[in-house]
Amino acid sequence: MSVEESLERSTSAASLAHAQRLSEKIKEKINTSPEEFRVLTGDRPTGNLHLGHYFGSLRNRVELQRKGVETWLVIADFQVITDRDGTGPIRERVRSLATDYLAVGIDPDAAVIFPHSAIPGLNELMLPFLSLVTDAELRRNPTVKAEHEATGGRPLSGLLLTYPVHQAADILFCKANLVPVGKDQLPHLEQARVIADRFEARYGRPAGRETPVFPRPQALLSEGTSILGLDGAKMSKSRGNTIEIGMSADETAKRIKKAVTDSDRHITYDPEGRPEVSNLLLLASLAQGRPAVEIAEEIGDGGAGTLKKIVTESINEMFAPIRAKRAELAKDPGYVDGIVRRGIEMANERANKTLAEVREALQMVY
Repeated sequence: MSVEESLERSTSAASLAHAQRLSEKIKEKINTSPEEFRVLTGDRPTGNLHLGHYFGSLRNRVELQRKGVETWLVIADFQVITDRDGTGPIRERVRSLATDYLAVGIDPDAAVIFPHSAIPGLNELMLPFLSLVTDAELRRNPTVKAEHEATGGRPLSGLLLTYPVHQAADILFCKANLVPVGKDQLPHLEQARVIADRFEARYGRPAGRETPVFPRPQALLSEGTSILGLDGAKMSKSRGNTIEIGMSADETAKRIKKAVTDSDRHITYDPEGRPEVSNLLLLASLAQGRPAVEIAEEIGDGGAGTLKKIVTESINEMFAPIRAKRAELAKDPGYVDGIVRRGIEMANERANKTLAEVREALQMVY
């Protein structure tokens, strides 16, 4: 490892430790003063949401909202075409995503759910924001680098290159000051903070304003557990190795029955040595709210068949009320569409106010 690489790794470790300490303080403050925070989070509508999404982020969003934190959920439909040649059945997927949000417990009367393509003011912020970042900074972003490598040498699109700036616009347009992220997403949030700081330094504030136009958004590091797909690889909608939130009990049983395990009949929880078996135990653990080791000890020599039976029963029991609610919502797409339209209206109102402040700071009010 070179000196530069060593320094970069050391800096990254120190930054992560700082982010973790700050995140813990924020969690404590949420318990006493939730009204001080506005959360922005969301998903790309590239397919149906699955158990990885639920255990990784969705249930945390519901918990934050229940604690009284103002919640904004962006359906990042423009970001579908960062690395794809078409949008696919985008309207159906946007509705499906909104349906999943409502089914898992998001309160539609308290949350703002919107697709960012429907918010012109949000997207207009890309222009001044792009003036505040460099080409080199964008190319160093880990997600941009990873996505580019995944294309197999395909030329980098301008939209993919500016993906971090678009995320910053999602966060900053609504003045969100808290963003739930995993540690791999911290560079995106740092880019949003850099943009907020540079805007303040370069353009200042509109006359009479005492605070910056944009708050510096902080990270709420996710406690979500990383779950593998049923084939032992990364859980991915495109691989078909997921259990979708909206699947029936029978579909779930069929998927789990085909899940990869190993030849050892004695069941143990060993994520390093037995990742596939341990992943199934983790699913049962998350669904039951009990330690995976405890479940493994109970199965003992019961083998993969018993393990899969327990996982199936645990998942289906936990998700039964969510799936029932989802089925009811699916019968009334007009209701779900109404929630999204209301979110679009509220997001546009907020975006227009923010854009007016930006234009004033830029001295572009004519």
